[in-house]
Amino acid sequence: MNAAKLIGLGINLSMWLIVFGVALNAGDWRARMIFRDPAFLMRSFVAMYVVMPLFAVWVALNFDLNRAVLTALILLALSPVPPVLPSKQIKAGGSMTYVVGLLIVAALAAIVVVPAGVAVVGRIFGHDFDVPFAVTARVVGLSVLLPLVVGLVVARVAPSFAEKIAGTVSVVASVLLLVLFVPVVVFKWSVLVAQMGNYTVVALLLFIAVGLVAGHFLGGPNPDNRTALALATATRHPGVALAVLNVISPGAEDVAPVVVLYLLAGIVASVPYVKWRTRGQGAVKAG
Repeated sequence: MNAAKLIGLGINLSMWLIVFGVALNAGDWRARMIFRDPAFLMRSFVAMYVVMPLFAVWVALNFDLNRAVLTALILLALSPVPPVLPSKQIKAGGSMTYVVGLLIVAALAAIVVVPAGVAVVGRIFGHDFDVPFAVTARVVGLSVLLPLVVGLVVARVAPSFAEKIAGTVSVVASVLLLVLFVPVVVFKWSVLVAQMGNYTVVALLLFIAVGLVAGHFLGGPNPDNRTALALATATRHPGVALAVLNVISPGAEDVAPVVVLYLLAGIVASVPYVKWRTRGQGAVKAG
């Protein structure tokens, strides 16, 4: 096994541990909690799986960006919440009930939404794409649903043990992800720079900004839910996007660097929003 595969496995393991750590902190979370407000659940679905794909298609039809950027935007717009997001949502003020519930609902929906969305978008641009449901089911199942279920079970069966190890698991996962992600960026830096032309970064930042705005305004009156949905709408699962890419265009190696650029842009672009929301929540609690 070469170094690239080892790094890939390590990154997948770190994301698995991040979701597992969030689930360990979920306590007596119940699946039915997320369904108590079906209107809000529907708005969440619209923000993630309607607004963003429509925006990505509009950009593709109206702007002369390179194919790799347009492909990445469309695939990311159809992808679910990434494994690394829940801890960020919670730190920004999102409630555990909604964050975990949205993670589950978005992952389950993606199994159907991603293949169907790719097929519809393909027809718009004159292509006949067929993405098996098993492709998205495998990615979201292994990276999101499995660690979430395992963590929730441990939290239910052994709450004291879950509480004891949750912090350590989260720290180990975050450090591992950082350690493995840095060499990827360093070694691929020239490739990343090559993809920055033709307004690529502008398009990615605009995509993230639209996601933050759409999620914020569709999040409803609860400020915690607004924050969580805004981050979920703007931040997507790169693994799902790349898995679908391997099916519809196996040789398109120029798209993966754009996805990495999106991850970097998302980290930077979401910082002001998170600071604004946490500052606002602090002021509300102080008042």
